[in-house]
This record gives sequence, C-alpha cells and structure tokens, in this order.
Amino acid sequence: MGLSKLEHFTDQFIEESRIFKALGHPARLAIVKLLIEKKECVGTELNQAIPLAQPTISQHLRELKEAGIIKGRIEGTGVCYCINLETIEKMKLNLLAQFDDFIENQNCNC
Repeated sequence: MGLSKLEHFTDQFIEESRIFKALGHPARLAIVKLLIEKKECVGTELNQAIPLAQPTISQHLRELKEAGIIKGRIEGTGVCYCINLETIEKMKLNLLAQFDDFIENQNCNC
C-alpha cells in the first residue's frame, strides 16, 4: 500500500496493521511467544533459544520494538526484553474484542 493511500485509514488501523506486519514473520512470532512464556529475557537467552544468527535476531527485535510489541531495558552489557503490555491491551480492547463479539454471535453462513 502506497503511503498516499494511508490517508484513507484511521490511525488505529495503521497502528494495528504495523503490529500485525511485525508479527508476520515466524522468527518474530517465536520471539514473542518466548517472551510471553519467560516474562522477560536478555538478548543472549534469545540467541540460545532461536536458531538464527545474533545479528538476525537483533534485527527481528528491532522490528518488534519499533512496532511497540516489545520493550527493552539495558541490563549490564546487554538488553532485557519483555512484552509491551500497553500495546497488547490496546489490541485486546480494539480488534480482538471484535473477534470475541463475532464468536458469540456467529452469523456467517458461508
């Protein structure tokens, strides 16, 4: 989608699409699932758990951080990462709540 076409969508749609785009790679999804499981993780733990080169994992972490899905804090010589609860709560309240409503009132006859 060209940048000029974004003007037709609300800020909420644009933000949610960036989040889903960031989650659209198996490595990034694996990182998120690992962070959900462990609550927080330093970069070296991620390097051991995910079978990719360290620079590749760093790139995926950057994408997730830019999308607001994760956040990190400097801890010694490394960075400790965790899920950004604000972003997850927004997604739950907005889009995922609509899925809940749909499931409760399944109207699709296709």
